[in-house]
Amino acid sequence: MKITKVTPWLIEAQGPYLDTANDNQGPRKLREYTFVEVKTDEGITGWGEVTAQSPRALPICAGLRHVSDLIEGDDPRLIEMIWNKIFRAYTYMGSRGLTTNMISAIDIALWDIRGKVLGLPIAELFGGPVREGIPVYCHPQNGSSIEDTAQHAKAIVETGQKAMKIDPFQPKHEEETNGYLSGKLSAEAENLGVERIAAMREAVGPDIEIMVDCHGRFDVPTAIRLGRVLEPYNLFWLEEPVPVESTHALKQVRENISAPISVGERLHTRWEFVPILENELADFVMPDVTWTGGITEIKKIATMAEAYYVPISPHDASGPINVLAGAHAMASVPNHYRVETHKAKLNAYDEFIDYPLDIRGDKIYLSDRPGLGIELNKEYMRAHVVAGYGG
Repeated sequence: MKITKVTPWLIEAQGPYLDTANDNQGPRKLREYTFVEVKTDEGITGWGEVTAQSPRALPICAGLRHVSDLIEGDDPRLIEMIWNKIFRAYTYMGSRGLTTNMISAIDIALWDIRGKVLGLPIAELFGGPVREGIPVYCHPQNGSSIEDTAQHAKAIVETGQKAMKIDPFQPKHEEETNGYLSGKLSAEAENLGVERIAAMREAVGPDIEIMVDCHGRFDVPTAIRLGRVLEPYNLFWLEEPVPVESTHALKQVRENISAPISVGERLHTRWEFVPILENELADFVMPDVTWTGGITEIKKIATMAEAYYVPISPHDASGPINVLAGAHAMASVPNHYRVETHKAKLNAYDEFIDYPLDIRGDKIYLSDRPGLGIELNKEYMRAHVVAGYGG
């Protein structure tokens, strides 16, 4: 079997922005999805994903077209070889970020092909699952009023979910319109954020796990102050309190707050997790399977973390393949915590795929269909494709 073509699909469609069974919160927002189709000369196609919002989406798609030329003719079962071939080909251009985004999409698609060839789900290719259902967590809507945030959180619990995450610090600092600058947070946003978390905790009670995402936005004193002011609300973790570039800043925050820390969505490959684990800088790691290097790489990171008894919780900022790839990879991982999902209900994804995601309570259940267990709906995709980016 040989790879014949790699095709990026850039789709603009509605996202899963509805929070609960009461899906009456107005029209959903449009967002971009980047799917990758890997075709073979035996008619078996694999699907991957590397969803990223503009301006990253277009360079990723352009890069994937170049990768198609690089790996056409390769045997798709040689997943490790192809991973390294792509990774090393871009060394002089920077082997993180764009490079690992592209590798991730290809890698997921190759595992999808491998499962289809063998007639097995991807989860069965790593020694078999250690759990029947893979635990997940979801989100209330960022930026909601205090009352709505509490209502959304309570409704999520009523679906059977047991954990949720939110970035409560909205509105953002005015400087953030130009990206990270000072790392400060306005007093208004800080106070409102704390009130949101207080209302969530009161609404859901003491047994629900609440995580706070800082999105790597803050300087050291701001992050420390936020960690301390949120102590009464028993956070399960404080995520990316400072920008990812400085492990020294992360160490300062870790030494001055009591909440557990989670990092990793913007770390690429196993090598960037080495200083996190060796220096005991995080209680949880959360690589994104579509950004860090695919299923191949996230499995290696999981094993590294297992040796330190650090749980792994895949980040998910995108679409159905992201969720499924993370779930398949984590099915056989002893130190798995939860796979991130956008909402308690992900039925908005059903339009993309031929087999709906099976989320019951706080777990996603994988089917016995081969590969990822889904095929993408090309008719729907063609109706929503960005001109020039599809098959």
